[in-house]
Amino acid sequence: MAQVSTTTTRPIYVSGHRKPDTDSIAAAVGYAELCRETDPATEYVPVRLGELSPQTRWCLERSGAAAPRLLPHVSLRACDVMAAAPGSLSASHSILEASKALTETDATFVVLLDDDGTLFGVLTERTLARQYVSEASASLALPAPTSARDLARTVEGTLVAGSEQSMVSGRVWVLASEGPLLLRTIAPGDIAVVGNREDVQRAALAAGIAAVVVTNGAGASEETRSLARELGTPLVTTDLDSAVVARRAMFAAPCGALADRQPLVVGPNDLIDDISPRLRDVHYRGAVVTDTDHRPVGVVRYRDLLTTQPRRVILVDHSDRSQSIPGVEDAEIIEVLDHHHVGSIETRLPIRATFDPVGATSTLVSERFREGGREPSEPTALLLLLAILADTVLLRSPTTTNRDKYECCLLADLAGVDYDELGRAMFDASTANLTLSAREIVERDAKTYELSLDRTVYIAQVETVGDEFNRRAAEFGEELDRLAREDGHVVAALMITDIIAEQTLVVCGGDLEVAQAAFGDLDAQSSRLLAGVMSRKRQVAPLLLAI
Repeated sequence: MAQVSTTTTRPIYVSGHRKPDTDSIAAAVGYAELCRETDPATEYVPVRLGELSPQTRWCLERSGAAAPRLLPHVSLRACDVMAAAPGSLSASHSILEASKALTETDATFVVLLDDDGTLFGVLTERTLARQYVSEASASLALPAPTSARDLARTVEGTLVAGSEQSMVSGRVWVLASEGPLLLRTIAPGDIAVVGNREDVQRAALAAGIAAVVVTNGAGASEETRSLARELGTPLVTTDLDSAVVARRAMFAAPCGALADRQPLVVGPNDLIDDISPRLRDVHYRGAVVTDTDHRPVGVVRYRDLLTTQPRRVILVDHSDRSQSIPGVEDAEIIEVLDHHHVGSIETRLPIRATFDPVGATSTLVSERFREGGREPSEPTALLLLLAILADTVLLRSPTTTNRDKYECCLLADLAGVDYDELGRAMFDASTANLTLSAREIVERDAKTYELSLDRTVYIAQVETVGDEFNRRAAEFGEELDRLAREDGHVVAALMITDIIAEQTLVVCGGDLEVAQAAFGDLDAQSSRLLAGVMSRKRQVAPLLLAI
């Protein structure tokens, strides 16, 4: 069975926004690295919430930094709360062994495995209780055939005659004397529990009993043993008394005989919100967590859900819930590190939150390294540098500050590169995306801003050199209009920013009256050229948000 993690701390996911640009990815990678160095006892995991843009892929490849893993949500999953499967046993183990496993683990059910390690079923406390109190006339019935070996083990006895592999499958009889009743009631497969009466022992053997258990330490004479060997009948001796043996004997059967073969099964990534109602519908209040090969990897119990702890996140480069990771409202937000406006994220407890108006969140991360007397690794330094150049458009955006320029110089020295030459190479690589579809362009680097309840504006941006993208303005306008209708945005806009000419062609869809109120008259292609405009955050978003 797969082992369940026993780490004492929950990981903290460092996450950018849903439409990850280079700054969002670099900030997550860099801040996770810094946090790991300053807090080595905690696992900090950089994650991304969507597909990487071509520019970001180029930056990761150029820097040598590893791409963050995709995290679709931070809602609690089965694997976040599951415990080790209590007392997992093979279905061939005896019912007594399963009962001990339940007692030792204080569980309401035990997971049973097939011979190949896959899930066989579960044995529940309720089923065992019902089996224990069930009686039929003067005897107790085995729920399934069992071997003489397991019978001897269960009654803490010794097999003194007969084969270990001999099977018993009937009722358990406590015999005080021989007589007509003995011959009339004992059937093949039955077990006789006998005291120190040798005549009764031999009579039971002669009657064709499947096995004889001699109790109270009385033992069996050589004559009785010889008869048992001659008949091929298992003969067991034990120090336990007859009443205990009679009860224990029925627990010698394999526990799989009493198993629920269709228990509640969930996957490791199933959401707790989906699992919880189903747990209440099963009497043992639990589910078995299995992998793709149907092998148990843990259990989820309803009682454990009462003390579950949410997943932990650090948010970088955003603070709007609409831009954040799905399920963030149920997560424990540890910190926010951003260079945008204060968004709509709410927290239950006070947290450390930084909203600093620099050109890139990666600038803040680089500063944090220096404040702590540390340096990022060379791949991380190069990635942070590329992110600052991307977000400030080669330090030409009006959002650029002297702090961005200073960190660029430091990171360039650390990585041993010319940042201006490196930045131009990055944007040259970005302009190779002319073959992308209009849909891919308008969704590649986009952010949604909340105006009020259920009212949003959508702004995408693509940086380029030259006017090749501008020639597709009509195509982009149609796609933006369709996107605004489908997703309910008041306005959907695309900024086509020429980093050399330092101007932006803004193409709009949706409510064009609102767009014209923000940008001025639009042309026939629903676009307008904005000289000197390069920043979505500083120059375009405020115009739309103010209307």
